Amino acid sequence: MVSKRLSRLEGHRRKFMAVIDGTPECEKAVHYAGRRAKNSNGGLVLLFVIPEGDFQQWLGVEQIMRAEAREEADAVMAKAAQKVRETIGIDPEIVIREGNASEQIIQLVEEDRDIAVLVLAAGSTKEGPGPLVSAVAAFPIPVTVLPDTLTAEEIDALA
Repeated sequence: MVSKRLSRLEGHRRKFMAVIDGTPECEKAVHYAGRRAKNSNGGLVLLFVIPEGDFQQWLGVEQIMRAEAREEADAVMAKAAQKVRETIGIDPEIVIREGNASEQIIQLVEEDRDIAVLVLAAGSTKEGPGPLVSAVAAFPIPVTVLPDTLTAEEIDALA
């Protein structure tokens, strides 16, 4: 069960969250979430989840691999945040976690009770919409899924 959202209370503001996962469609989700945040005077949270399993096989070099993964995540997030600043004009909140993406999304939503909407974009590849979009039924907040065919201009008009 999800805890009560605080985003409508005084001193709080509604946050939109997008997941940075390296897929082409995540850029669309970030763009839409950023526009919605700006247009509603809300905030934008960008989440990057480092898969936990990447380190478990290599006990001797686990710390080095973890540090390298963190550096890569930092670089990816810095680039994503800069793009949001340049194209939308807001400063996103950056969160980097380790573990299972679905579990980390739910955990962050529970911890930050101002997060009100998770925005995902569906892929159009033969593999289907993607693992996050497939798992959204378990999420405790509304989820916005964008079709892969939307252009930046169409997203601006909708947001």
